[in-house]
Formats: sequence, C-alpha cells, structure tokens
Amino acid sequence: MKKILSALLVLVMLFSLVSLSACKSEEGNKDDIKVGLICLHDENSTYDKNFIDAMKQAQKDLGLKDDQVIIVTNIPEKSECYEAAADLVDRGCNIIFADSFGHEPFILQAAKEFKDVQFCHATGTMAHTEKLSNFHNAFASIYEGRFLAGIAAGMKLNAMIEAGEFTAEEAKMGYVGAYTYAEVISGYTSFYLGAKSVCPSVTMDVQFTGSWYDEAKEKEAAIKLIEGGCKLISQHADSMGAPTACEDRGVPNVSYNGSTVSACPNTFIVSSRIDWAPYYKLAIQDVIDGKEIPADWCGGIKEGSVVLTDVNTKAAAEGTQDAINEAIDKFKAGTLNVFDAATFTVDGKKLDSYKADVDTDDAFTPDTEVIENGVFSESKFRSAPYFDIRIDGITALNEEF
Repeated sequence: MKKILSALLVLVMLFSLVSLSACKSEEGNKDDIKVGLICLHDENSTYDKNFIDAMKQAQKDLGLKDDQVIIVTNIPEKSECYEAAADLVDRGCNIIFADSFGHEPFILQAAKEFKDVQFCHATGTMAHTEKLSNFHNAFASIYEGRFLAGIAAGMKLNAMIEAGEFTAEEAKMGYVGAYTYAEVISGYTSFYLGAKSVCPSVTMDVQFTGSWYDEAKEKEAAIKLIEGGCKLISQHADSMGAPTACEDRGVPNVSYNGSTVSACPNTFIVSSRIDWAPYYKLAIQDVIDGKEIPADWCGGIKEGSVVLTDVNTKAAAEGTQDAINEAIDKFKAGTLNVFDAATFTVDGKKLDSYKADVDTDDAFTPDTEVIENGVFSESKFRSAPYFDIRIDGITALNEEF
C-alpha cells in the first residue's frame, strides 16, 4: 500500500511540474509576440533611422523573427497615425510603438479603442495623467548626452581660440532647432551648458525652422548662423541640411541622432543620441511575460539609453574623449547635474524656484515645483522634458514656431 501511495505521490508531483512548466512556457512564449513601429519619416531622417535601427537591434537581441516585427514609415501626425495603429492591430500586433511627439493624440485614441493591445509612445507627455493600463510614454535623459556633446564643442572652441582663429569674446555657437518646444529648449540649453563648462565665454544663437525634417530650411538656418558669426553649429533637427552646410564651409559641427562622419569627414565632431533598444526590449519582454509596462519610463547613461558616437579625432580638439569620459564618470556617480542653477542665470538672476508644466494641459499651466536642492530636476516628474527656461547667453533669433 505504501508503495502504491508513494507512486501516486510521485505522479502528482510530476504532473504539477509539467503543468507549471507549461504555464511558464505559455506566459513567456516569445513566438506569440508581434510588434509594430510607427515612424514619422523613414530612414532618410536621422531621427527615424535611430528608432528603426534600435528596433532591429531589439529584434535581434530578443530573437524575434522578421514576421514578428512590422515597421511602417512616413506616417504624419494626423489621423493617418490612428489608421496606421488600427491596421497594425488588425495585422496581429500585441504592442505598438510610435516615435513622434505629434503622434500622441492618435495613439491615445487607438489605446482607448483597442484595450487588449499595448501602445508605447516616445516623447509624449500624457500617460502619467491618463492612467490607462495600455498606454505608455518613454523618453531618455538626452540632456546628459547633449551636455557631453557640448563639452566636445567647448573643447573645439578653446582649441580654435588658442590657434588664434578668433578671440574668446567671439566664441559664439549656432543651433538649428525645430520648434520652441520644451524638448528643444532643454536640448539646446544642456548643449550650451556643456560647452560653457569648459569655455566660459561662449554664447549661442538659435534659429528655429518650424519643422522636424526640412533639409532646405535646416541648411538655410545653418548658413544664416554661420554668416552671423557662429564658429560651430549643432542641431535638433533631423536632416543632413545643417551638417552638409558646415562641411561645405569648413565649420565644425556637432550632429544629433548619429554620426555624419561619412558625409562630413572634416567637420563632424561627435553626436549624442537616444538608444531606444533598452526600452524596446523592456516593454516587449514585459508583454511576453505578462508584466505591466511602466506608465512613464526614462533611461539615461546608466541604463545605456543615452549614448555618444565615436569622437572624430580629425575634427575634434585634443583631449576631447578624456573630457567626455570624466563627465560620464560624474554622471554615473551622481555628482554632475546638467541644470545646476548655480551654472546659469535668467535675466541676470539665479533661479531658486520654478514651476513647470508637468501635467500637460492646453494652456501649458505651470503646476509642479521643479527646483530641488538648487537643481532643476528635469525628467524626474515626467519622462518628457519640461525645461522651457530662456537662460542668459542664448539668443533666439526667431520665435514664431
């Protein structure tokens, strides 16, 4: 009798183990996942190419097949975005990503309709207040990367000053920006503060284009800045317009979203970018495992979400990589804050208090105190940037966008 009971116990245990194994296999079966990515432009845009490349890397790292990832391009920030999302749902996608700020209302519309599908929107602002279980925002602390790129720019200005090309008082940079959004202001301010940390006399002019991707306008803006006395150009715009203008005129350039060294070997210095692969992998794996995706996620240098290209030693100043590495170590140690209020002024005064529009509304009403211990806490209360302060040393040449 004991032998029979023992045999039955063994069978029960084996059955339980098999059942548990089957449950785990079903919960974590990556073969059942299908991923969609909606892009504003295509690979001709450095911005969209960065998202596309990251998705391909995530696909490789997760071991997904080609038929499990669908990438759709040239989807405008209009109702076509909702239609693209609905089509991806019809094609079996369990999780859908969108890459442009203006896609958000249409992705939100899709999320409310297709509640069994997860929607992840990059650069958006609404997920933390909408509180939908299937709608999420993500960004990265790219201001850290822009600060590092600014260090490279400041090092180059110092080298040009030492070579007698211009005086310290003439150390002016130019910046091609898309819109007067907080994202752009946060980006160009962090770039400027990085340059100022090594070249204290630097100033900067900003020219807006009113478009994320317009090669002609971006090239025209860069030329205007160069003709206005700017000795180095950077950008928050997505075409090769500004970099090629710099290469044509022999003006140093700090790009964005990827290296332009092949097209601009003599002027490209470095580029910062967001690596979206860590976020893609996190969100996709959460769907595979049946876990909840964070409503509002932000990665930085520590997470591998903010990266720099290799420094082009042909154009960069000597010692640039060492200076960047030193700053990276400080970021990782938590001893360097990009928006330390002690490093800038507004109308000649230090900031000790500032309310930002974190919980976005149509009137952009300030609602959250963001100065903590003397530092503007960017991306703490929301992943998307909310630094919209015009600091001294930076001049916006136009504000219509």
